Formats: sequence, C-alpha cells, structure tokens
Amino acid sequence: MTSAGRGSEVAQSDVTPLGFSQGLVIEELGWDDDVDEALRDAIMDVIDGDLIEESDDAVDVVLQWWRLDDGDVVDCLVDALTDLSDSGVIWLLTPKHGRSGYVSQPDVSEGAVAAGLALTSTVMVSPDWTAHKLVRRKGSRR
Repeated sequence: MTSAGRGSEVAQSDVTPLGFSQGLVIEELGWDDDVDEALRDAIMDVIDGDLIEESDDAVDVVLQWWRLDDGDVVDCLVDALTDLSDSGVIWLLTPKHGRSGYVSQPDVSEGAVAAGLALTSTVMVSPDWTAHKLVRRKGSRR
C-alpha cells in the first residue's frame, strides 16, 4: 500500500533512525488503541507495505509495542524472536517517561540480556513512544 490515503502526520524522516527501507517485512506485535497511528502510517509509507500480525516465514523486523502492565519483558522479547530472521532486529516501543505504562531503560536492558539480545540504541520516535533497538548477541545467532 502506498502513502496515498493514509494521511500520516509523521514525516518519513521521523522514522529514518529506525533504518527501515522499502520491501522490509515487519511483524507488529502488541498493537492496542494507544499506539501511535501516525508513526505506524509513516513506517508503512517507508516500507511501501503493511505491517503483518504473524508470518510463516522469517521477518526482517519485529515492531513490538510494550507497556509496563503487559507482563514480563523477557517473555515478550523471547516471543518476538520466534519469527525473526537471524539478521533481523526487534524495535521495542515503550511509552516515554511520564506516560502511562512507562518501562524504565534498566528494565529494557536487563530483559534484553536475559532474552539473549543486546540493546544497541534508543531513539525518540513520537511524542509518546520511545524505540529500543535490540539484536541477537553475536554468540547467540542461530
């Protein structure tokens, strides 16, 4: 799907730090009515496609929306690895500090280590959400 008709309020440059490009297959987990729809639209504009809910094949990226009351972040990250390609990345989106459902940076870091992942960067992607880039640690690649 192209950008026509989406009405995105977030410019494509706002998703540039996420490193997305046309043709990527992105699985979205944890969607709820509190997600940033303009950010989702901007991502779909960049990849020139839709975000998928589940896949029979390995995906390039897992976009995981996560809030404090969603449960254990380690379980979330292990589940996110299920469909992720060996070279894929997880972008864990958490509410910003002061927002309902805020998850602290140490909780994200500890969860990443416990799940066999490394936290490589954190970027602000919208007024309410922060994105944390997680990759498999070099010794834990399949």
